[in-house]
Amino acid sequence: MTNLEKTLFPKSAFIGFDRLLDDMQFAASHAKDHYPPHNVIKESETEYLIELAIAGFSRDDIKIEQKERSLKITGTYASKGREVIHRGISTRNFERRFRLSEYVQVTGASFQDGLLAITLKLEIPEEKQPRQINID
Repeated sequence: MTNLEKTLFPKSAFIGFDRLLDDMQFAASHAKDHYPPHNVIKESETEYLIELAIAGFSRDDIKIEQKERSLKITGTYASKGREVIHRGISTRNFERRFRLSEYVQVTGASFQDGLLAITLKLEIPEEKQPRQINID
């Protein structure tokens, strides 16, 4: 954490907001991370899609892990013993992280034509959803 972040967002001044401040710090630290290129698409009020352009990778080169509120996608590229004279297609190892909302779950993933698609769904538990209160 930089001195500027400590000055603007001292944790002692925001009691109970530790998680929010951590999320803001996470976003700031990943703002300049642009590889691999990706899209985040809102399909509906509860469904999302993350697309990553990863030409040159195979299914075996990719690992997807969801742990609590974090989604981590890693790609390990093996040159397969070829000598590349000119590299115009970026095929380097990567780790891409996304911070998820509390109730967002990964529901599937597909890989076709160099495009990795990860589907997510917001699944709010019944006890957390709005409910009507009857008046006696």
